[in-house]
Amino acid sequence: MSENKSKLTTSWGAPVGDNQNSITAGSRGPILIQDVHLLEKLAHFNRERVPERVVHAKGAGAHGYFEVTQDLTAYTKASFLAEVGKRTPLFVRFSTVAGENGSSDTVRDPRGFAVKFYTDEGNYDLVGNNTPVFFIRDAIKFPDFIHTQKRHPQTHLKNPNAVWDFWSLSPESLHQVTILMSDRGIPATLRHMHGFGSHTFKWVNAEGQGVWVKYHFKTEQGVQNLATDVAAQLAAENPDYHTEDLFHAIEQGDFPSWKLCVQIMPLEDANTYRFDPFDVTKVWSQKDYPLIEVGRMVLDRNPANYFAEVEQATFSPGTLVPGIDVSPDKMLQGRLFAYGDAHRYRVGANHHTLPINRPQSEVNHYQRDGQMISTENGGGSAYYEPNSLGGPTETSAHKQAPFEVTGEANSTAYDHHDHYTQAGDLYRLLSEGERERLVQTIVGAMKPVEQDEIKLRQIGHFYKADPEYGVRVAEGLGLSVPE
Repeated sequence: MSENKSKLTTSWGAPVGDNQNSITAGSRGPILIQDVHLLEKLAHFNRERVPERVVHAKGAGAHGYFEVTQDLTAYTKASFLAEVGKRTPLFVRFSTVAGENGSSDTVRDPRGFAVKFYTDEGNYDLVGNNTPVFFIRDAIKFPDFIHTQKRHPQTHLKNPNAVWDFWSLSPESLHQVTILMSDRGIPATLRHMHGFGSHTFKWVNAEGQGVWVKYHFKTEQGVQNLATDVAAQLAAENPDYHTEDLFHAIEQGDFPSWKLCVQIMPLEDANTYRFDPFDVTKVWSQKDYPLIEVGRMVLDRNPANYFAEVEQATFSPGTLVPGIDVSPDKMLQGRLFAYGDAHRYRVGANHHTLPINRPQSEVNHYQRDGQMISTENGGGSAYYEPNSLGGPTETSAHKQAPFEVTGEANSTAYDHHDHYTQAGDLYRLLSEGERERLVQTIVGAMKPVEQDEIKLRQIGHFYKADPEYGVRVAEGLGLSVPE
């Protein structure tokens, strides 16, 4: 291994003491705003690409509605979930993660699954993926991870050395890597894949009682995937295959739909569950917390203009409504800042006033001016608060539910470091044919890596998940499992 000859510093030249863990109040957080290194990384990262999105640049979208099918008011006071049969309009954007705006739809990559509910108490954005987990669990590592998925700064080519070097040095990625390299890695269409909120969120009912919750969108078209060779052929023949399929399905009246289910965990279980429930690289067992049906999402209208709607749509996990709060998930905590900041940079300070993002409920605030204001800008009304001019005031009943925070302010990792059990469980759930294709895909992806040291490090992770897993990858690469 090459000797590290230079110190990592901030942009103002100060040495960085910890680049792996955000500064949090205790091991579960929340993240403290005093972590200026984290804020600098995220803010700079959001401004690295102009004008397309830094991630999720290639996407397709559609309008539709959500209809409640089961009464869950015992768990949340969210108005759009208040009664069976209630319908809420929504807009969904699907996307690949790493590729540029003109890249192929059928690459092996997670798919973004972002839903904007236009509720009667403001917009609610559920910003997830088609996988229940992610590669990392602390937002401070997100800019570095995405850099590995982008192009080499000298050659401007994709760089498998960077991809596998980062993954092999970040064992928490193993669960998501296994999913990505499996048969689920390339969905056949955007209609034939599940969606997940991925993070843990908090629901609060009218009495102020809370539960932890995870979201699952189950496709009613059935899950279908593409083989690697078919995906490559489609990428060459029609790089917009998924975009085209979604548009034509809706245009022809074949409206795609998903059943929304949730897993619900009592608050106190978070302290005793065998995996940290706020770690986004882990799932909750459905045997422990079964799926509960909430409602049904249907997409029934195509955008009238791609740029105005799909490209200018902005989503943020911080766009919440009363009855839905966040959790101490460190990756989620970082996204609360990063997404809104990215939209303010990419689309503008008034992105929320564009028709596709504008709430369909009443909006009253004291935000004024900024680029591209498209409303009356508050006219001559009160522009500060508190005031004695009859301006809008807060509603104390809608304060976020409190939760206790303890611990010293420090760059602290999660307490749990078992990155292998769930990845191994997933491997053992696969059929022999699925395992064979998984190994072939991994071997094909790792062969271009130039350094055997990186390959061996990653093989070690596969082996720890399941010895057979590691041995088969090693054999495919012509290497031996390291001791």
